[in-house]
Amino acid sequence: MITTRKPRRDKESQMPRKKRTCRFCDAKEVYIDYKDDKRLSRFVTEQGKIIPKRITGTCAKHQRQLVKAIKRARHLAMLPFVSDSIR
Repeated sequence: MITTRKPRRDKESQMPRKKRTCRFCDAKEVYIDYKDDKRLSRFVTEQGKIIPKRITGTCAKHQRQLVKAIKRARHLAMLPFVSDSIR
């Protein structure tokens, strides 16, 4: 069985990706508050999964704080573990 491969694109022909900057670093925030459920809900999918930093563009320091804040908000029932449509 012979398979044909698609030709690889040269790195020069690809569009350069825009480097995402951390929202929290841009706003010079020191602490991510677990009580700010509107902000935290942006970083959670409809299924309740936390969106990774490579997609959101947050730095490692703020991603750790974000995960901790989301988990705290879930425990205090400010954020759902899973959305109502999936249950």
